[in-house]
Amino acid sequence: MLSKSNIFPKSKSVGKRLWGKEILLALVSKKFSFKLLEIKKGNRGGLQYHRKKNECGYIASGRLMIKYNLGNNKLKTKILKKGDVFHFPPKLIHQEIALTNCKIIEVSTPHFNDRVRVEKKFKIKESKGLKTTYLKDIIYR
Repeated sequence: MLSKSNIFPKSKSVGKRLWGKEILLALVSKKFSFKLLEIKKGNRGGLQYHRKKNECGYIASGRLMIKYNLGNNKLKTKILKKGDVFHFPPKLIHQEIALTNCKIIEVSTPHFNDRVRVEKKFKIKESKGLKTTYLKDIIYR
């Protein structure tokens, strides 16, 4: 049954992030989540992949460096700017690094708490932040 709160959802924080803010704008249960990510200049997320989560993003403002791996154990980089789009399918190793303050609109499958950190695999010191989760920890809303 539809209600006013389904049609006009209220945004809410997904949780504390060292790199900035992650705001859930809307959740369409078992279909997709719609978020605003605000990453402060010089900050980065962990080098990671998702087991189930499939995510896409649109750079609303700023410049963002993406580190990614296409399966050959070598990290590549790409600089994205306002208007650019990315897609991280499940299992794609990636990391976002804010070269300036960035705002990103993200749409993804609603798999929350799905993260495998892989800095050690690339002989990189693991940065602070959210740790690897187990398959059983993934929340599908």
